[in-house]
Amino acid sequence: MSDGVAARELLARTSATLSDAGVPSPRADAELLLAHAWGVDRGAVATAVVLGREVPGEVVASLGEAVARRSRREPLQHIVGTAPFRHLELAVGPGVFVPRPETEEVAQVAIDAARRAAADGGRPVVVDLCTGSGAIALAVATEVPEARVHAVELDAEAYAWAERNVRAVTGGSGRAALVNLVRADARTALHELDGTCDVVVSNPPYVPPGAVPVDPEVADHDPQVALYGLGPDGLEVPRGIAAAAARLLRAGGLFVMEHAEVQAEAARALLEATGCFADVATRADLTGRPRMVVGRRAARDVAVSTS
Repeated sequence: MSDGVAARELLARTSATLSDAGVPSPRADAELLLAHAWGVDRGAVATAVVLGREVPGEVVASLGEAVARRSRREPLQHIVGTAPFRHLELAVGPGVFVPRPETEEVAQVAIDAARRAAADGGRPVVVDLCTGSGAIALAVATEVPEARVHAVELDAEAYAWAERNVRAVTGGSGRAALVNLVRADARTALHELDGTCDVVVSNPPYVPPGAVPVDPEVADHDPQVALYGLGPDGLEVPRGIAAAAARLLRAGGLFVMEHAEVQAEAARALLEATGCFADVATRADLTGRPRMVVGRRAARDVAVSTS
């Protein structure tokens, strides 16, 4: 067993190793990997540095294995087994898209709309299409407890991760699930809810076929089914999602969908092409980038486009 190492020295060495490997946030990742290997939180790591504490030898060895994986650009979240999303810690790993901080603002739009719908004592119906890990659906369900939340995922591996997260957040099989999780094609699911939903939210695949992500963590580890939106512009799946939202929403209901920042104009156009949405607009994420499109369902007598 190796000897212990001062926390400050160990973090410096680890940060340098990760930096040499091209990891974009080497110090933060070093702290999180050490916290995971040590079985403590990040704050405890910072305290160990300030107080000059030594990291036990067995922890140093465990950290070394984790650092080797991260240096190969395996996602940090796969190594520690979780990803933060708003106030949640979600289980993630191979086979599911790792939720990103920018999607938290998409969730916020859905949460705000659900809260408005619940303000008069109602029970808003919210649908999350292409739920992946279940991040958006669970954020809505836990932050708007009045909401009845449904989530749809087709991919078997992603569905298994979502199911795991729903069980974990629900707190055991003795309670009713916070989210009604459905394995189905998001473009054709939940016909029983047609015309009744208050909010439809989605972070669908939207990357164009030729736009291979630069970061190895994304290109090599996020499932392709969660990345590429099909069609020459990457928006074939989003078009189907928009048509599904038009079908599901009640008049006045809100649709919000994430897209790439270069797709803002195209995303607005695809909502307008359905003939079913009013007040179509682009909204920015927390960094100011145009990353989502929103629209309100017009009167139900407007025909839904399925093209």
